[in-house]
Amino acid sequence: MTTVPLWTDEQVENSPRVKAVFDDIRAVRQTDFVNNFWRALANQPDVLERIWGQIKTVMIEPGELSPLVKELLYVAVSTINGCSYCIHSHTAAAWAQGMTPAIYGELQAVIGLASSTNAIVQALQVPVDPRFDVKG
Repeated sequence: MTTVPLWTDEQVENSPRVKAVFDDIRAVRQTDFVNNFWRALANQPDVLERIWGQIKTVMIEPGELSPLVKELLYVAVSTINGCSYCIHSHTAAAWAQGMTPAIYGELQAVIGLASSTNAIVQALQVPVDPRFDVKG
């Protein structure tokens, strides 16, 4: 159950700032559908504008990572953070970007393995090998 109201299209029409973001979401994604994440963020127009801008920059604009890889990473991080909504929405986006059942199975195996080995290393407090110490 949500902790904030989910804005209806009628409410959106009465808020120029929110309407501008929703119109941009629809245009960029080439759909009439605006999901519940954005409808919840509509309660805070500043946050709505900022997050949509970040999504466009990181997830939509072309970069070194393919759209599928970006979605797979989002699924992995969402899984670790326990965000069911993001797991579902970005898994759907990954399918739309060409994820196959084999890719999905491998992704789940990597997430499971990393979770397990991360927990072991954290519990044992294994020091980083000098050759792995990343120097920015």
